[in-house]
Amino acid sequence: MITTDRLTMLPLQVEYARAMAKVLADPNLYTFTGGEPPTVGGLEARYARQIEGPGREDEQWLNWVIQHDDDLIGYVQATITSRTAEIAWVIGTAWQGRGYAKEAAQGLVTWLRTQDVDRIIAHVHPEHTASAAVAAAVGLSRTEVLEDGEYLWSTERQAR
Repeated sequence: MITTDRLTMLPLQVEYARAMAKVLADPNLYTFTGGEPPTVGGLEARYARQIEGPGREDEQWLNWVIQHDDDLIGYVQATITSRTAEIAWVIGTAWQGRGYAKEAAQGLVTWLRTQDVDRIIAHVHPEHTASAAVAAAVGLSRTEVLEDGEYLWSTERQAR
């Protein structure tokens, strides 16, 4: 569990699928990432796979749902390979614009810095200004590396 002033990041459980399907139901959430709102059954299967992990010794999947008061409002995740953590965050549209993404991502980054991680990265679509602002706020710098239509953001400034 990771906590911040307003949020608690709870380790992922399959039981969260029903509530998270509602959080992730707005098609606008997928404007920059692609995909579509998941079904409860689809999330249950995804969460079971994520909890099981990649099955590779050199890779870890870490996933949390974000709780504010008694509501689940989104998620954060980190995939760790070779001492690099790739992070991502999603806040349901009903809770956007209140600083929750920044707070949750900062909580994740702060926690990752206590782990065996040397580098933190994220991929952000060039037009997704809100996610770019979150990445910058948590200490990542945009590089000129474009992968699958998204810029690589990194704690390594020389990666430009």
